[in-house]
Amino acid sequence: MILRSVIMVVVVVVVGILSSASQALRFELQSGHTKCISEDIKSNSMTVGKYHVVNPNEAYPLPDSLKFAVRVTSPQGNSLHTAEKVETGQFAFTAAEDGDYMACFWAEDHSPQIIMTVDFDWRSGVQAKDWSNVAKKGQVDVMELELKKLYDTVTSIHEEMFYLREREEEMQALNQATTSKMFWLSFLSLFLCLSVAGIQFWHLKTFFEKKKLI
Repeated sequence: MILRSVIMVVVVVVVGILSSASQALRFELQSGHTKCISEDIKSNSMTVGKYHVVNPNEAYPLPDSLKFAVRVTSPQGNSLHTAEKVETGQFAFTAAEDGDYMACFWAEDHSPQIIMTVDFDWRSGVQAKDWSNVAKKGQVDVMELELKKLYDTVTSIHEEMFYLREREEEMQALNQATTSKMFWLSFLSLFLCLSVAGIQFWHLKTFFEKKKLI
């Protein structure tokens, strides 16, 4: 009974963290302007995104002027999702490489200028999994479902730690290479300065000897 209570507390805490980390982002998009959002995604991670324009007056249909275009690109600049003149949409893909994936929203220029509010929910990894379908397909109870979420979360954290370790090793290697280059550059600069000073000294000595000043 105590173990079950502890598991429930851990599950509630983890689910709370995931819920707070996966809240939809709301931002304002001005006509004639572009807004981009980046997400660092690991390779082979599933990612899903949903977006829609917030109706400023729910009593009336959304006006045609409140539409925008969206494009999602990979770290190499490859287009993964494109939509034009839409008020809502979604995308899903599996990341083929590590790096920052970019979602850019832009609205056509209007006169007078308008500002629309966009809700954007972008999830990846464990957060991108459709747990409602998992529960339906597996016919599991609430406790089993939460334990599955917890297991996938721990696995994701474990993979994230290895990913961050690899990134740290890459940064250390880059820092070492940069330090080595700076050392040799400083040594070369010092050598050049001493060479120029030696040439100047030799030139002045030769000049004064010709003038028989020394």
